[in-house]
Amino acid sequence: MASVTAQKITAWEDISSSVTNFRLAALLGWQDVAQRYRRSSIGAFWLTINMGVLIGALGLVFGTIFNSPMSEFLPFICVGLIMWGYFSSLINDGCTSFISNSDTMLQLPIPFFTYILRTWWRNTIILAHNMVIFPIVLLMFGKFVNFNALLVIPGFMLVSLNLLWVMVVLAVLCTRYRDLTQIVQNIMQVGMYVTPIMWMANNLPGGARSRLMLDLNPFYHLISIVREPLLGGTATQLNWLVTVGMAVVGWMIALLFLNRYRSRITYWL
Repeated sequence: MASVTAQKITAWEDISSSVTNFRLAALLGWQDVAQRYRRSSIGAFWLTINMGVLIGALGLVFGTIFNSPMSEFLPFICVGLIMWGYFSSLINDGCTSFISNSDTMLQLPIPFFTYILRTWWRNTIILAHNMVIFPIVLLMFGKFVNFNALLVIPGFMLVSLNLLWVMVVLAVLCTRYRDLTQIVQNIMQVGMYVTPIMWMANNLPGGARSRLMLDLNPFYHLISIVREPLLGGTATQLNWLVTVGMAVVGWMIALLFLNRYRSRITYWL
């Protein structure tokens, strides 16, 4: 029945139906988090503790290596590691969004994008837990956010739009080509080191090559529109233009992709 339904529904109808009935995806995502930490005293805050320890350790090591003032470097690496963990989890989990829900997909005519939203919401809940660390780090150094922090709202919306279309494309591709999941995981591991997460952009030597290394890195633009406002600055115009451009072009590709292969997904599971 699911495969017959898949042939009759377009990608746009699938996505709009999922967004309209977002409560289902939110409930499933919340249950994923609750089930994972069932009977745990502090639940998902174990992830927060682990992230806090990681931020403290890497902040001390790399701050010393780069001879950066800890009052500047620790908030920088704090937001960077938290957001990179969010990017990495969403993209890696997005690869298996359909595969991990195969039993449900083969039995119930639920819109496919609901499973993508489920993954997004689950990881967004974890992100909210981890972001508790940031104000603690600021208070350690007597710092506070300013009005630029309001730019985090449109920034996060743009980041989510970009990650969602990436998840749609990867979910379809990885359902058909299972080995692609491992390739994506490797790319994300390498991406962490070529993106200003544990090092600042001003640590790079001047010159066109260094500038090109940043400008051609999509993750740099995605993280900048969230991190810079939280640190009291603003992202560059190029950061915003690239992020908006990726969202527009990416969703055009994702809609075409899902529209063409939606009816085949259940046969690949």
